[in-house]
Amino acid sequence: VQLRESGGGPAQTGDSLTLSCLFSGRPDPYYHMAWFRQAQGKNREFVGGLKAWLNTNGIVADAVKGRFTISLDDAKGTLDLQMTDLKPEDAAVYYCAARSSAYNNLYTAATNYFIWGQGTQVAVSS
Repeated sequence: VQLRESGGGPAQTGDSLTLSCLFSGRPDPYYHMAWFRQAQGKNREFVGGLKAWLNTNGIVADAVKGRFTISLDDAKGTLDLQMTDLKPEDAAVYYCAARSSAYNNLYTAATNYFIWGQGTQVAVSS
């Protein structure tokens, strides 16, 4: 599986952005897929994720609940992160991640993911 993020860039407080993670080479649907972010000087943190075989809207972290939505488009081969009402604290490098697993509880720790994209930068100015 290969992952490639796109859609990052500069934004202002209150703006919306959609990040897309193009995935290829997935041999079966039993994957956990997620978005993480890492701000400068901070640890990588879970933003949202889903289990690909269920193909339903996933879960998001409390810090972005009500503002961010994660979804899978199998037809396009993308994992999308729709971000609304952006805040300066959302500024970070956003990474797409995946791991092959049929485990029913979604993994939310970065150490549980073994496939990563190169990241896309999101900058938010006030």
